[in-house]
Amino acid sequence: MTNIVLNAIVLAVLLAVSWPVLRRLRGGPVLGAVAFVCVLTAVFDTLMIEVGLYVFDPDKILGVHVWGAPLEDFAYAIAAAVGMPVLWTALGRTRWGSRRAAEEDAPGA
Repeated sequence: MTNIVLNAIVLAVLLAVSWPVLRRLRGGPVLGAVAFVCVLTAVFDTLMIEVGLYVFDPDKILGVHVWGAPLEDFAYAIAAAVGMPVLWTALGRTRWGSRRAAEEDAPGA
């Protein structure tokens, strides 16, 4: 299995699981985060590849590069930029989150 197939499967599962929360979020900040993290990925992955910190198996990647980073590397950035706001929102609505907010508002806290 190539990296792009694995990435597509992971992103599809992430989108399917996250959709109920993701559709309630504002799209602009999420897309801005995706763009920002993708720019950071292009810069820093290119640098890490150039200095030899890691190497990609040419048989496992498409061979399409953005600057010096393989296209497949951007799936991780997209997953993080989409998944973290979803987790933040979902976990913020838990009983633990409401108890913590009540403790902070209590007198003498």
